[in-house]
Amino acid sequence: MTQASDAARAYSRANSDKFLDELKAMLRIPSLSGDPARASDVRRMAEWLAEHMAGLSLDTVEVMETAGHPVVYGQWLGAGPDKPTVLVYGHYDVVPAEMADGWDSNPWEPVVRDGKIYARGATDDKGQLFVHVKALESYLQTGGAAPVNVKFLIEGEEEVSSPNLKPFIVEHLELLRADVAVISDSSMRTVEEPAILHSLRGMTYIEVEVRGPKEDLHSGLWGGAVHNPAMALAQILAKMFNDDNTVAAPGFYDDVVPLTEAERAMIAKTDLTEEQYKQSTGVPAVWGDAAYNIRERIAARPTLDVNGLWSGWSGPGPKTIVPAKAGCKLSCRLVGNQDPHKIYEQLKSYIESLAPPTVTVEVRLITTGKPALFPFDSPAMQAAARAYATGWGAEPLFTRGGGSIPVVADIADLMGIPVVLMGFGLDDDGLHSPNERYSLEMFQRGIETTIVYLEELAMATLPLERRQK
Repeated sequence: MTQASDAARAYSRANSDKFLDELKAMLRIPSLSGDPARASDVRRMAEWLAEHMAGLSLDTVEVMETAGHPVVYGQWLGAGPDKPTVLVYGHYDVVPAEMADGWDSNPWEPVVRDGKIYARGATDDKGQLFVHVKALESYLQTGGAAPVNVKFLIEGEEEVSSPNLKPFIVEHLELLRADVAVISDSSMRTVEEPAILHSLRGMTYIEVEVRGPKEDLHSGLWGGAVHNPAMALAQILAKMFNDDNTVAAPGFYDDVVPLTEAERAMIAKTDLTEEQYKQSTGVPAVWGDAAYNIRERIAARPTLDVNGLWSGWSGPGPKTIVPAKAGCKLSCRLVGNQDPHKIYEQLKSYIESLAPPTVTVEVRLITTGKPALFPFDSPAMQAAARAYATGWGAEPLFTRGGGSIPVVADIADLMGIPVVLMGFGLDDDGLHSPNERYSLEMFQRGIETTIVYLEELAMATLPLERRQK
């Protein structure tokens, strides 16, 4: 460790109360990107963040417009052209929260209980994003410089699937040019088991509609001669899986990159027992492809899930009808190198092949996202591992994430740079749930680990190509 990073870490510890007060100010702003009535609050959050970053002696800070909510961009390039440039991505928007959802305190008035701060956005993603802002501040306020150049790309639409981020990146490739991207929007199982994700799953989301009669029919007059669309849909869904619980659509697994023995050994270190899984989920038994352990099933293998079903009468009392139509929403979590659009075509073809001639079936694509898979032996990843060992105080595990962050693949594809997923949250932080929280210990350890990571990157041998596509 150098004197500069030691001084920066000491500064972060000495100013922990100030950092916490600033985080509380962020958390008080209800930046709900999915609620048009909160658009002014989303902009207020962007402007607050930009003003705060401008006060930290960054070279440039701007609130930049998109077709939706704005992006906050900032840069400090004082390390010079011979040093790597890090692009930090994060999001300042959050999902809804109401006391009626089961919160123990006002979700927009952060409170600290038992070493954790409770508020919407505490861990997803305001707290984890703020880690990077405070790490750079700690360098600039102690030695006046950081060991690498830093750029910030902070969006306000992640919680609504980032519809305007990819066009923004394409339009501003030169501005965003960097050697590595870093994202903190993930978690680890326990404080003492830091994790670096080297993979995230992609997404194919579809809607299926089955139509029968032109309108709801009286089941006494027409039942038995009309194929009930709800039953037809159930019969289709019953054939979506093989007996071994694998997805039955032909070609579904063709492009899946096989797990190596080294990856399986790494994943096994974070595996769950059947009892742990049942306790966490409340299910009576574990389900899935027996050829893979639980952690592999939920992070390293593709899936198909029914997200919603509807048809007929669901109100109080009886209503004896044959419904005119039935529908469902299906999602697939995808892994490298699966193509979301190819998966859609395979599902569509298979579902249509299952449709009986007694009904009509329409399969519609709702949204997609590409999976991301990176080698964990790259210089940028290994620099992160060393940073955790020093700044966090524990050796990290490389693992795969079951969720999806579409911007990861977009950055890798469009900018041609590695993406490092340094999560500083905990699996039980309750993101998107009542009583979302963030450990103050995780916040502080995250800042110190990021301080060390910037130093490790400065000394790492990175491919300084700054490619564009």
